[in-house]
Amino acid sequence: MTPRLTSALASLEATHGIRILYACESGSRAWGFPSPDSDYDVRFIYCHPTDWYLRLDEGLDTLNFPVDDELDLAGWELRKTLRLLRGSNAALFEWLQSPIVYHEALGFRTRLAPLLPLAFNLKAGLHHYLGQLRRGVEEDLIGEEVRLKRLFYALRSALAARWIRERHALPPMEFAPLRTLLPSDLHGVVEELLAQKAHSNEKTMVARPSELIAFLAEEYAAGQAARETLPIVRPTGLVEALDALLRQQVAGIS
Repeated sequence: MTPRLTSALASLEATHGIRILYACESGSRAWGFPSPDSDYDVRFIYCHPTDWYLRLDEGLDTLNFPVDDELDLAGWELRKTLRLLRGSNAALFEWLQSPIVYHEALGFRTRLAPLLPLAFNLKAGLHHYLGQLRRGVEEDLIGEEVRLKRLFYALRSALAARWIRERHALPPMEFAPLRTLLPSDLHGVVEELLAQKAHSNEKTMVARPSELIAFLAEEYAAGQAARETLPIVRPTGLVEALDALLRQQVAGIS
């Protein structure tokens, strides 16, 4: 896929008159539990020439494309991205931690890295992961058989929420460090399911693992109870740093 992705990104720059600053894998391949038929969830951040930012009306700030069997490609414009970072958008924090980077220009992620802990809002992050976990607990994982893909989505969200609740910090994107928060009696179950997922397709169903489902329900309840106890930290200098980064990137200053 690498040549196809490289070609696709270059074509986007030429067609839309943009500069792609960063492109990464954002789905199960980056999380660490892909299936053999997992597609490539590629997300990118781009900027326009300076004149695009010097007009009365703002232009479109998102690029979306039809999803095919292999490639899911979408991107956000730089100013939109930095506004979402200021608002502690959980998906963006994941993109910027991805272990699979397809493209980086002008030291983009390197410049943003020190700002991530400052911008991360504990309550917003917990709300995001509890929302994903709720779908698993209340909708996806209630039958005698459950979709293996959805089980791991819910488990990863539960562990990210637990990371926020217990460590008061930005959770890692990858599943491996999150697994350290699992109770010891669940390690074997999860290891077996991971091995099965590595050789199964995206629609594979498995018998409902009752002990793991019980853990997810407990984590959802604990996260709900922790909502109002998390501290609110208002960072100083964040907006000024993001403004400076916007100016530097648009001007092409490395």
